Amino acid sequence: MQVESTLFTHPKYLNRTEKPAPFLPMSRKEMDKLGWDSCDIIIVTGDAYVDHPSFGMAVIGRMLEAQGFRVGIISQPDWSSKNDFMKLGKPNLYFGVTAGNMDSMINRYTAERRLRHDDAYTAGNIGGKRPDRAVTVYTQRCKEAFKQVPVVIGGIEASLRRIAHYDYWSDKVRRSVILDAKADILVYGNAERPLVELSHRIASGEPISEIHNVRGTTVIRKEPLPEWKGMDSRKLDQLHKIDPIPNPYGADDVGCQNLSGPSDVKVFDNEAPKPITVQPPRPKPWENTYVLLPSYEKVAEDKYLYAHASRILHQEQNPGCARALFQPHAERAIWVNPPAWPLNTDEMDGVFDLAYKRVPHPVYGNDKIPAYDMIKTSINIMRGCFGGCSFCSITEHEGRIIQSRSQDSIIKEIKDIQDKVPGFTGVISDLGGPTANMYRLGCKSEKAEKTCRRLSCVFPAICGHLDTDHQATIDLYRAARDVPGIKKVLIASGVRYDLATEDPRYVKELASHHVGGYLKIAPEHTEEGPLNKMMKPGMGTYDKFKELFDKYSAEAGKKQYLIPYFISAHPGTTDEDMVNLALWLKGEKFKLDQVQNFYPSPMANATTIYHTELNSLKNVKHTSETVDVPKGGRQRKLHKALLRYHDPAGWPIIREALVKMGKEHLIGGGLNCLVPAETRQERQGLLAKGAKGKTPAGKKAVTRFSANQFDDRKGKTSSSDKPKSAGKASTNKQGGGKPGPAGKGGKRPVKNAWGTTPKHQR
Repeated sequence: MQVESTLFTHPKYLNRTEKPAPFLPMSRKEMDKLGWDSCDIIIVTGDAYVDHPSFGMAVIGRMLEAQGFRVGIISQPDWSSKNDFMKLGKPNLYFGVTAGNMDSMINRYTAERRLRHDDAYTAGNIGGKRPDRAVTVYTQRCKEAFKQVPVVIGGIEASLRRIAHYDYWSDKVRRSVILDAKADILVYGNAERPLVELSHRIASGEPISEIHNVRGTTVIRKEPLPEWKGMDSRKLDQLHKIDPIPNPYGADDVGCQNLSGPSDVKVFDNEAPKPITVQPPRPKPWENTYVLLPSYEKVAEDKYLYAHASRILHQEQNPGCARALFQPHAERAIWVNPPAWPLNTDEMDGVFDLAYKRVPHPVYGNDKIPAYDMIKTSINIMRGCFGGCSFCSITEHEGRIIQSRSQDSIIKEIKDIQDKVPGFTGVISDLGGPTANMYRLGCKSEKAEKTCRRLSCVFPAICGHLDTDHQATIDLYRAARDVPGIKKVLIASGVRYDLATEDPRYVKELASHHVGGYLKIAPEHTEEGPLNKMMKPGMGTYDKFKELFDKYSAEAGKKQYLIPYFISAHPGTTDEDMVNLALWLKGEKFKLDQVQNFYPSPMANATTIYHTELNSLKNVKHTSETVDVPKGGRQRKLHKALLRYHDPAGWPIIREALVKMGKEHLIGGGLNCLVPAETRQERQGLLAKGAKGKTPAGKKAVTRFSANQFDDRKGKTSSSDKPKSAGKASTNKQGGGKPGPAGKGGKRPVKNAWGTTPKHQR
């Protein structure tokens, strides 16, 4: 989906021709060195300032700088007063507020709502440097500092809270964050295009209170925009609805239907020619159209309406056919404009070719910033994800249209790393993005791409319109490793293995040259029930990929291993599903150290299922399918313990569950057992501890749970919030079957409701 470039066509603000600042200033002293008396725009961020294209404040700051604006940075301010928010003075145009690369609540709390004490985006890895709900707090302090200065909010925290949303930490539905923060406008998604337009319009003197029609923004209104027609959301709640493509000639009987005809038609010279009437193109049914969503008050009370509103939001994400959304909140309402047009290749190159220093600001001295250390030698080659995994919010933030850089731009960045990154050893740690192997992939049909409303291009099967040719990625990998001075190019972003199996050449290239012994991939589960709610492929696809990976690794003379990643306690997962997963892990001799319970991040489809216990992936009715959702603390601990079946700390709760499930045969010392039987010492230790509340002298108690083993800080963050996102997505033709012999094409037999295998799969 290509649009005319607009990022770099605006005249520079005040016709400024200043050179890029060494770093965007964080103090008055730096402003003085640059000769600035004030900043036009001040960005307030919850992250340490790293001048690198993987950090949002750097991308937006350098982008606006290239437009001629003077941009300052206030990083991790003290939010207890307005003082820190005044240190750069009053901005001429507006404050831009973001919580940072991560949602502040996910950054601060584990999946079990425990407080974290570290922060990878803070110098020294110190926790507590940003407030809870940072966007709201920062905005309020900006308003206190300079009441008349507009505040624009954005970043992932604001993006995923743009409408009424379920909040996991308070366990209730909250209003749109633009209302809670009292901001003037919210910019969602990767915001270069809307921010450039918005900034130039404000700079030209247009009041921000009247700028309500910028794509990719959300504003507060009392009524819909004039001349827009409305639709009730209940008329649109049809699964995978694709609007018909209108006839470009208007009515069916207008156009060039008479181009061919009898050759003996007489034309008289004295006959006046008949006027040709050309009707204007018929307006597309989504243009200047908005969808009226159920109000905040209604979705907060009625889970069916909440699930319905969530479905509509996710169906209106394609920039080519998305309608605006209008959701009342008491006496006011929020107006969500359609998503911004994706960046084309030239624009992507321009964004990544800005004057980044690729290092943290000098103010941090020698303090380490773990998120920077992770990505300092990695390169983002694309944006977006068409996988649509229900637990991931990448699609809702970056969109389904893949936006790719040119090979020349990526090679130029490799050389930039060689010149700028201290201590570079010649190893590129990653060429990727949300997903490693979606580079330059997309819809082969322009018409289909502009009108499709599917949640995923690869679930329940890979769409026939989707291009799965990985040649561009293969060529990029080869060109990258041929750069003089480059010793190794690794691929650390998540590989979408169902796509990879469509092009074995890619698997061969990957296994032969770009794996450092271990490759992490994310099946997420082995059982059909959870996989369907995740919108992920079945294990037959994993088996097929593993077969190719092992084959090409052996041909390259390398011993390499796949490290699978799984999620426990995901909506749709039963205790029996987790037992079957644990048995598969034991059968494959996997002992996982880092595991993650499902984390309900705002706006994800799986979060809607978690909150409503309804299958919102299908039409929402009062007869809709209800979903098993592990919510209780004990059940979530059990599911996590089953992923770590080998850890003695989890054996007591696993044994208790197996007995209740009638699966005592899985307890013992046999090869087919999951956990060993309770020992006498274990029993005595538990009894002694339970009786006195402490361990008797000279005895070592075996506790039921180890805080270290169940501390989510040792696990992984969710996929929409990783410093380098692993880009998870969806699926293939078959469902996930239980562990067993592979069928044709590496597929596993899928049992039906009676526990038997259909004939065509035997």
